[in-house]
Amino acid sequence: MEGMTLTWPDYIVILGTMCVSTGIGIYYKFTGNRQRTTAEYFTANKSMGTLPVGIALMVTFISAVALLGISSDSYTHGTMYVVFYIPFLLVVPIVCYGYYPIFYKLQLTSVFEYLKLRFGNFARSTTSWANWVQLLLYSGICLYAPALALEVTAGLPQLWSIIALGVVCAFYSSIGGMKAVLVTDVFQGFLMLAAVFMVIITAAWNVGGLGEIWRIAKEGGRLEINNFSLNPTERHSWWSLTFGGMTVLLSMNGVSQVQVQRLMTVKNLHSARKAMVINMIIHNLFGIATCFAGLAIYSRYHDCDPKASGRITSNDQLMPFYIMDTLSQFPGLPGLFISGIFSAALSTISASLNSLAAITLEDHVKPIYEKCWKRSISEPLMMKIGKSLAFAYGLVCIGIALCGQFLGSVLQASLSINGCIGGTVLGIFTLGMLVESANEPGAVFGLLSTLVFVMWISFGTPRPTPAELPASITGCEFNITSTPFNGISNFDGITREDDDNSTEDSAYFYLYRISYMWYSVIGFVGTFVVGFVASCIYRCFVAADDNEKKRLDPDLFFPVIASRIRHRHQMQQS
Repeated sequence: MEGMTLTWPDYIVILGTMCVSTGIGIYYKFTGNRQRTTAEYFTANKSMGTLPVGIALMVTFISAVALLGISSDSYTHGTMYVVFYIPFLLVVPIVCYGYYPIFYKLQLTSVFEYLKLRFGNFARSTTSWANWVQLLLYSGICLYAPALALEVTAGLPQLWSIIALGVVCAFYSSIGGMKAVLVTDVFQGFLMLAAVFMVIITAAWNVGGLGEIWRIAKEGGRLEINNFSLNPTERHSWWSLTFGGMTVLLSMNGVSQVQVQRLMTVKNLHSARKAMVINMIIHNLFGIATCFAGLAIYSRYHDCDPKASGRITSNDQLMPFYIMDTLSQFPGLPGLFISGIFSAALSTISASLNSLAAITLEDHVKPIYEKCWKRSISEPLMMKIGKSLAFAYGLVCIGIALCGQFLGSVLQASLSINGCIGGTVLGIFTLGMLVESANEPGAVFGLLSTLVFVMWISFGTPRPTPAELPASITGCEFNITSTPFNGISNFDGITREDDDNSTEDSAYFYLYRISYMWYSVIGFVGTFVVGFVASCIYRCFVAADDNEKKRLDPDLFFPVIASRIRHRHQMQQS
């Protein structure tokens, strides 16, 4: 690591990109309607174009977690993760023609207002709190991930980089509103692309082309896309990545406050659908490129693994370590890469802060205020509270990020959180939109019981450590200074996991061995099925005539269900 530090040109580049993000927030603070209304602050008065919104949707999901986590996962576990992006082809038509028509008809600031209209206040507040926890934890991980990058490249403590990023993000998100968030997303998206392609281009130049990267990866056993195992304890397989990927992508794009709120910034449903298609195309290309970046890094370290040789302490540090190892002699380029990592974090966190402020204001502050003071809250007061909440949540994320070191792989930790909570949230929304007989007691019971169960299997301990592919240190030209990572069977220059982990893994509780990719599936199916059954029981034994008394609003259901309800209403009237 000696000599691998940032220079003053790198710091100028990093500072410049941070100033641009802050400057965009200041600009939108003092232009346009100057954030006088919540419509301007949270949905940009529906004035945004489809291309910037499509890019913004992509950079929200492709965070620093994805840049660092996907590349390191491809390096250590192979390319199986690329299957995750295939379900996007099915997700787009489902969300565009199922979920979005409902939200556009209702024109809601908070997606959880739908649950109030469909079920009641208790369902709304309960689900909103669950999503609140999800967004805070995910934002904290996204803030922690780039701190790893700065620590391994510049040697600065994680504490200061977390605080600096958190404060910058909280500042421009709170003063600039949704317009500032979306415009900075576009700028930051280009920096993220630069970071990924910087890795691929330099690796191809050093080893002799993209074909050589592919050859080295194949010889190292990194090319894997044919795992069709039905065993749910397999970390990555076609089934876990297809079904898990579908539920994660549905929850993130169909009912997520972050994404739906961004889509509400365009003028109509048609524009939202176009933005979603743009998001899918860029998202998939970017994700596949990030997977290939992991193979590019492997082409350099296939015979001298940085973690096995003690030069880094976490696989999530592979990408920034590679940049400093190969480009530190070119002042400014490492700074551009770090700016890309920081931008990936800022884009995701800023969206989360704005959405956290929106759901807190709409789902909790406004109802409490109206109940206590018996009148509606004024726009100026709502604006002050909204901006204060956005900044306060930024500070909370800093605290959560400081605990990120205890979560293990940033990719697995983020998908575990989004899976176990996002899956249950998707379940209650889908239950309400598909099943006419679903009611509030049954839906809330399904949500809470499934959430407790999935949280238990997601974070219960002890659990086995995922096996990694063999990593060699035979090509290292220096002395090994630290103990290599767990899994070494013989210290003969090759680090390897035991060929058969079945005996060791069988000692762990079975549910703790289930792949994290199944958490979202369990959350979705559990909430939907339990909620449906509980609704039937409640209707049969507690409120037998409840549905007969309540006239269902067709605008609260998927279009195919809504057509049936309208037809039935017409028949009843005639």
